[in-house]
Amino acid sequence: MASMRDIKRRRGSIQSTQQITKAMKLVSTVKLQRARSNAEKTKNYFDCMYDTVNSILARVGHIENPYLTARTSRQKAVVVITSNRGLAGGYNSNVIKLITRHESWEKEEVSVYAVGGKGRDALARNGYTIAEDLSDIVEEPVYADAMRLSARLLEEYRKGKLGEIYLAYTFFRNTVTQEPRLIRLLPVEPVMDGPDGPGRSMAPMNFEMSDEDALELIIPKYVTSLIYGALMESVASENGARMQAMDNATSNAEEMISDLTLKYNRARQSSITQELTEIIAGAEAIS
Repeated sequence: MASMRDIKRRRGSIQSTQQITKAMKLVSTVKLQRARSNAEKTKNYFDCMYDTVNSILARVGHIENPYLTARTSRQKAVVVITSNRGLAGGYNSNVIKLITRHESWEKEEVSVYAVGGKGRDALARNGYTIAEDLSDIVEEPVYADAMRLSARLLEEYRKGKLGEIYLAYTFFRNTVTQEPRLIRLLPVEPVMDGPDGPGRSMAPMNFEMSDEDALELIIPKYVTSLIYGALMESVASENGARMQAMDNATSNAEEMISDLTLKYNRARQSSITQELTEIIAGAEAIS
C-alpha cells in the first residue's frame, strides 16, 4: 500500500488538475454560446444556398459548365477544418479519420488545405501533402477568409490542376453531439434531398439570365458559403466537444479524489492502529 505522503501528494496533484479542467469548461461554455449563435445565424444562408444550387441543377438538367464536368486530373483538394488546440475529446481525430480511412484515395493524389494545426500536423505525419496552412483562420473565422480560400481553390480547379474539391468538417448538432462530415464541393452534383432531409431542394424559383450564366455566378458563392458555414459549425463543435471533455475530466477527477481520500483515511487508520499496538506492547513488556 502506498504511504500517506504519496497518497496525499497524488491527491493534491489531481485537485490542481481538476481546478484547470473546471476553468477550461467554463471558458468553453462561454465561447460555445457565442459560437452556437453565429452558427445558427449562418445556417439559414447555408441551407438556402445549398437548396438554390440543387434546385437550379434539378431544373436545367445537363449543361456544359466547368463546375459540373468531371476533370481529367486525379488530384483532389481537401479543405480539412480542425482546431489549433487539443483537449477536445475526439473532435480532431474524427475529422482526420475521414481522410486517412478513405478507401478510394491515394495519398499522392490528395492536397490538404489545413484549417487548424491539429489536422495539419496529423496528416503531415501520415504522409499527406499540405498544400497550404490556414491555421489562423479557425481562431476568428470571417466571410472574407472563406472568400479567399474559395477563390484559390476555384482558380486551381479552372486551370485543371484539381479534379475534385472536398470539405471535411464537423457539423454541430447540439452540445453533446457533433458529426464529422466529408462533402464534395466540385464538381457539383445535383442532390434531390437537402442537407437536413428530403423535400428542401425543390423550392420554386425564376431567373432571367441563361442557365450557364446563372451557374457561373452562383456556384462560386455556393462554394464560399459552404466553406464559411463549415467554419462556423466547426468552431461551435470544437467548443462543445471541449466543454464535454472537460466536464468528463472534472467528474473523473472527483471520483479519483474520493477514492484517494478513502485510501488516505484507511492508511491513516492503519498507522494509528499500529502505533497503539506498539504502545500497548511496549507497556506490557515493561510491566
